[in-house]
Amino acid sequence: MSFKYYGSRKSGSIGWLLQRITGIFLIFAMVGHYIYMHYSPEIGHSYEQSVMRFSSAYWKMFYLTFITLGLWHGLNGIWSILRDFKMKHWVAVTLYGIIVISGIAFWVLGVSTALSF
Repeated sequence: MSFKYYGSRKSGSIGWLLQRITGIFLIFAMVGHYIYMHYSPEIGHSYEQSVMRFSSAYWKMFYLTFITLGLWHGLNGIWSILRDFKMKHWVAVTLYGIIVISGIAFWVLGVSTALSF
């Protein structure tokens, strides 16, 4: 039995590392978001307060980063799960295309919403 070493490019080590890094960021971002939004009733959830929060460059960048890394983390995770199955090449390419197109569409939707304030 022989094993072939593909090197880091084919092994998925960069994707694995980025998945962990984005996961760590997302844990802190979600906890911060949850505490800020759900334990501070004076901040509220009204439209006016949301506009005021999004007028700050800090919060705009926070949510843009949150959207970008959250989408990348989630869609990369889905692709990693799908890669574990033996698929025909055309099925893998089709699923990857669906993931990329939906990721771009949701990213554009999230960014345009965040920047519209």
